[in-house]
Amino acid sequence: MAPSSADRIVIENVAIATVDAHDTEYASGYIVVAGNRIESIGAGKAPEGLENVVRRVDGTGHLATPGLVNTHHHFYQWITRGLATDHNLFNWLVALYPTWARIDEQMTYAAAQGSLGMMARGGVTTAMDHHYVFPKGSGDLSGSIIRAASEMGVRFTLARGSMDRSEKDGGLPPDFAVETLEGALAATEETVKKHHDASFDAMTQVAVAPCSPFSVSTELMRQGAELARRLGVRLHTHGSETVEEEKFCHELFGMGPTDYFESTGWLGEDVWMAHCVHMNDSDIAAFGRTGTGVAHCPSSNARLAAGIARVPDMLKAGVPVGLGVDGTASNESGELHTELRNALLINRLGAHREAALNARQALRLGTYGGAQVLGRATQIGSLEAGKLADLVLWKIDGIGHSSIADPVTAIVFGAAAPVTLSLVNGRPVVENGRLLHADEDAIARSTREEAQRLARIAAGS
Repeated sequence: MAPSSADRIVIENVAIATVDAHDTEYASGYIVVAGNRIESIGAGKAPEGLENVVRRVDGTGHLATPGLVNTHHHFYQWITRGLATDHNLFNWLVALYPTWARIDEQMTYAAAQGSLGMMARGGVTTAMDHHYVFPKGSGDLSGSIIRAASEMGVRFTLARGSMDRSEKDGGLPPDFAVETLEGALAATEETVKKHHDASFDAMTQVAVAPCSPFSVSTELMRQGAELARRLGVRLHTHGSETVEEEKFCHELFGMGPTDYFESTGWLGEDVWMAHCVHMNDSDIAAFGRTGTGVAHCPSSNARLAAGIARVPDMLKAGVPVGLGVDGTASNESGELHTELRNALLINRLGAHREAALNARQALRLGTYGGAQVLGRATQIGSLEAGKLADLVLWKIDGIGHSSIADPVTAIVFGAAAPVTLSLVNGRPVVENGRLLHADEDAIARSTREEAQRLARIAAGS
């Protein structure tokens, strides 16, 4: 817990959705933040006589929730938005890999700033980036992404990706854009040892993350899992995203994606996978039995016509499920709070129809579910005394929300609610919809310039 001498922030007169195990809510309550922890939370007014109060916030007209947790993204794609807009996944990858293969450190830094800034403005307090494109001579890409997250003030997991199956091996990436098996494993281990923080209040963590079954060798999958477990970090990859991927796995490995993952050591409580759209009952049961997590990316799945993930069935089977923006080349908005709404609406188009998800389940996916998937549910994802002070105040008394009586319904079913205040580790990162630790106009200029530079380089290749 925070020491008694810690500076305190007191938030009062605010509706609260804690997303704790009992879905406790307060129509009007308080939150006391001491240092980087939530010290107390409850109905009514804050306790009297609190010392070292450096700020009091009147939360009238607001809903407080845990900060949103993004569980899948590709930051570098911020500078290739709006391309190949009418393609399915494989054709989209074929169209864009030649451009992505030209990225460098300056580009990834700018793209990370854009991706992180957009998410933070929309209530994300914990972000992750699955970065797997490491062209030869491109610089310290992992370091540039981590630096951008640190400067923004957002809690961050870097999923250090890799690819070793290029066009000459039957994969999709250009030959010069992939690493060798040995090189990928060595660079991943170096990244973990240099940047991963295993402490309770860690701001930066690293996961081992070979890209996907169709862009990495079986040996990289197998040895990547062994590496992660030796180092004590989590594992992440793409899985069961499209029918084409399932066909590829059957043709190449003689089995479907889930069986392939199990054969290479890729099911378990320390694993989460992106998408998982095309899963049968036995696949879902295997994920539930092993505690393997899922990053549900509804907008990207729709953008690439991949299909509808069976989220209600996953939840019923005990599968941990969080939400993901996915790369902004397949979700140009780059915002996670819109995924609360899209997850609810798109899943209602599936077999369960109106019973698929409700507003509170959608909010849980974007908060506690994401914390579970990233292995941080004891630290973040719900508003409880002793947890880290990652929280958001959503303004719900404006024109977009004031006539919706239920605050949680307002932010999930309604328009994207403005963020009045976002705290990460007890520190404000957004106020009145603006970033506090980054210049949004400068980011807009740099991302436009880097997008144009990348387009010129790709066109001349």
